[in-house]
Amino acid sequence: MRIVLYTLLCAVLLSACQTQKQETLPNDSIVSKLKLPPGFSISVFAEVENARSLALSPAGIVYVGNRTEDKVYAVQDTDGDFVADKKWILASGLNMPNGVAFHDGDLFVAEVNRILKYEDIESKLDNPGEPVVVYDKLPTETHHGWKYIAFGPDGKLYVPVGAPCNICEPKGEIYAAIHRMNADGTNLELFASGVRNTVGFTWHPQTNVLWFTDNGRDNLGDDIPPCELNTAPTAGLHFGYPYCHGGTLQDPEFGDKHACDEFVKPEFNFEAHVAPLGLKFYTGTMFPSEYQNQLIVAEHGSWNRSKKEWYKLNRVKFDANGVATAETFVSGWLNEESQEVSGRPVDVLQLPDGSLLVSDDHAGRIYRIAYSK
Repeated sequence: MRIVLYTLLCAVLLSACQTQKQETLPNDSIVSKLKLPPGFSISVFAEVENARSLALSPAGIVYVGNRTEDKVYAVQDTDGDFVADKKWILASGLNMPNGVAFHDGDLFVAEVNRILKYEDIESKLDNPGEPVVVYDKLPTETHHGWKYIAFGPDGKLYVPVGAPCNICEPKGEIYAAIHRMNADGTNLELFASGVRNTVGFTWHPQTNVLWFTDNGRDNLGDDIPPCELNTAPTAGLHFGYPYCHGGTLQDPEFGDKHACDEFVKPEFNFEAHVAPLGLKFYTGTMFPSEYQNQLIVAEHGSWNRSKKEWYKLNRVKFDANGVATAETFVSGWLNEESQEVSGRPVDVLQLPDGSLLVSDDHAGRIYRIAYSK
């Protein structure tokens, strides 16, 4: 009798484990609604609460920041089935630890007002210990205070500070700007100004020029101003906020102080309230050749538009003259008829095999996008 009961118990437990595993695999109710170009597929790589910024180490460990939680996570696919089977909580009790960056074996984490460093992180994932405070003199305002961080080709850590408001003239050059510093926190310098709120930037794989998204201001209606895609080939450029939006639209409150032609114009204007966040140039070999060096941009979607829009991935293409156009790459996180939202893309990360990871802070997931002929 004991043997029979034991056998039945094992069968029940095994069934429960298999059911739980299936909940993280591709064909669930959200994935089945997502639309991709022919040949592409999407599946759930990991379940991570409020998954936001992503960073990858050479060992294949994916680090995940968040904005509404107070934690930083790491996940890893150790058995090669394209589903993360290991998950670590590396830190808790932090203040909007949105930004993560991996550099020379160390994990850098951006809180609202501090940059932290977890040294030699992959030798102590089970117990990272206390971090080193790299820099702690950033503003404490939480309005646009969460940060995306990344190391540039110059070896410096790039750190944005958003405007502490919807629209205003911030006091001090620290706000509405992108800064950079040495990895040890020294030599903080202003790199770009007039940037309302960037939560994603990357560098062109051939030119090393910085490209970044910028979220347009609110309360001018459903259709203006546009959100922006900008390039900063050199330090010291001004991108218009709060005086000019989209390169041509003077702000009704502050636009009379400066003409739009005084500022750098966007490389491309998205629609209003798109909320473009993370972006990456595709450099892998898995996708078709026409995707090479094209941008994949995560559009988080509108939050205060009278009718919800966007909630998708866009592909920004460049013709032979460098002129940009955009087309939908992945959609379906928004049911336009019912206005029900099932996901909000945040960041994009390319894996060594050429597939892409996409974080979703609404569903608490990281998706993997692959292609096969």
